[in-house]
Amino acid sequence: MIPTDFRTSRLDLVPLRVEHADEMAAVLGDPALHTFIGGAPDDVEALRARYRRMLAGSPDPGVSWCNWVLRLRAEDRPGLVGTVQATVTPEGLAEIAWVVGTPWQGRGFASEAARGLVEWLAGRHVRTVVAHVHPDHAASAAVARSAGLAATDVVHDGEIRWEARLGT
Repeated sequence: MIPTDFRTSRLDLVPLRVEHADEMAAVLGDPALHTFIGGAPDDVEALRARYRRMLAGSPDPGVSWCNWVLRLRAEDRPGLVGTVQATVTPEGLAEIAWVVGTPWQGRGFASEAARGLVEWLAGRHVRTVVAHVHPDHAASAAVARSAGLAATDVVHDGEIRWEARLGT
């Protein structure tokens, strides 16, 4: 599966390129973004290296790594605001994730992008979408819920598995 451009009401979801690292290093530069996922922000060079690895694809040829940047189309402040990603297996399972930079949080961009991503995946014969959300991360739980996922009783590495079955 190859990521393609698509739109939501306020965002263009653009397949990730190494060149996005320059702008994304600033978008993702707030250490608070790592509260629930651990680690620290990457500088531009580290982010470029990470993007190169991601774009090289999964070592499993049957698994697709699909990554997008979120470009805000607003006239007053256009630019990149975050990312979404999906790891898709041959069995029709997609594990998704999202992140929106701190200055753009609380405006519904993550929910909008996650809903758009689930719709995009549904059009490509994905049958199940999952996300893993830290139990204390209420904002990410709200994004998962908005994208049509429901919390399960499954906990993996301390995170709750959220899941949706798609009608394909």
